[in-house]
Amino acid sequence: GDNRFRILSSAIVGIEFWVEKENGKKPLRIKMGGVAPDNFVDDPKYFWAFCVWNYQAERVQILEITQKGIMKSIEALVKDKDWGDPKNFDITVNRVGQGKDSKYSTTPKPAKKMDPAIIQLYEDLNIDLTALYRGEDPFATAEKVAEEAEKAI
Repeated sequence: GDNRFRILSSAIVGIEFWVEKENGKKPLRIKMGGVAPDNFVDDPKYFWAFCVWNYQAERVQILEITQKGIMKSIEALVKDKDWGDPKNFDITVNRVGQGKDSKYSTTPKPAKKMDPAIIQLYEDLNIDLTALYRGEDPFATAEKVAEEAEKAI
């Protein structure tokens, strides 16, 4: 179905590998040019990750894209002088099909200002996307700040 979002941050990019761990497969992400693990179990994929406002979930989330077609569509919008920075407009990605038979379409929506309350929420979360490279939780900083605030009360 349709998945509408607004990009809120710059992207981090790299290569995602899946490695076998004691409790199942886990993703391992490295920066471009980084050292690949020897024990990956699936084909590595390029990835983009950025913070988004997910309209359906009504919350700030991290969106990771590995599908080349979606990447090409977003990159074309960025390079198009009539669209430009995707932080200025919403994007809808639609998926039809399942698994390897999935087909994606990417549709930009007319530019409009983002709700200032959403921008403030995103900024207050202080998300560290680079934590993905370390296998850590990008939201951990926000959780620590909330815990410290509760202790202070």
